Amino acid sequence: MSQSSLTLLQQTSELRQAIRRKEHTGPTSGLATGVMQGNVVILPADYANEFLLFCQNNPVSCPLIGVSEIGDYSMPMLGKDIDMRHDIPEYYVYRNGDKVESRTDIEALWQDDMVAFILGCSFSFEHALSQAGLTPRNIEEGVNVSMFETNIATTPAGRFHGNTVVTMRPYVPKDAIRAIQITSRFPKAHGAPLHFGTPEAIGIKDLSKPEFGDAVSLREGEVPVFWACGVTPQLAIRNAKPPICITHAPGKMLVTDILDTDLAVF
Repeated sequence: MSQSSLTLLQQTSELRQAIRRKEHTGPTSGLATGVMQGNVVILPADYANEFLLFCQNNPVSCPLIGVSEIGDYSMPMLGKDIDMRHDIPEYYVYRNGDKVESRTDIEALWQDDMVAFILGCSFSFEHALSQAGLTPRNIEEGVNVSMFETNIATTPAGRFHGNTVVTMRPYVPKDAIRAIQITSRFPKAHGAPLHFGTPEAIGIKDLSKPEFGDAVSLREGEVPVFWACGVTPQLAIRNAKPPICITHAPGKMLVTDILDTDLAVF
């Protein structure tokens, strides 16, 4: 491994430690650039197989990059010191499908039957976009990415079903084409966009009012480009109604030790 990669992984570990100490509780977009970030879903084992099938049925929205052993809060395949109880800037807690609270750690809620799932995140290809001169607008404006519920149905699995959530990044058409080419290299980070232009065609009425995250500016001549998003499972969780489920807060991800270049397929 190169010295630059070792330095990056040291910075990544330091960021997780800062999150663990609650020194950073905000979005992770634009932080630890060059490594993979992940969406988080933590469920009782009784729901784990159904959720695993849901991910397999919806690989673009829910690209699995890690699954824990039952009751194990480490994630050694993604980072040597990861502690799923502490290493997310903000957690959402759901009970019977309803979000009841947010927390900065879940040690008091951890159960011996819990299974953690990590899904790829589009933040993992933002570094590649930035390197190509296509810095996402949310990074430019220092805000969370815009996320919208669509009318695109997921493929159900058992008790899990719901519509697809997308992120939106605006580009002029020639840059949108380049962004499609770049992100196609990263299927484990949602890959190519699901849609661009005409937000109403996928059920989005107002780009200034995202269901999750923050609104970003849309400038003259730009079109909205929509990628599948790992917040999609949070809609399915509302329908499945597990007695408890814990997720990341949208935009506040698990930062891993996996280099984003290791995700690229070409």
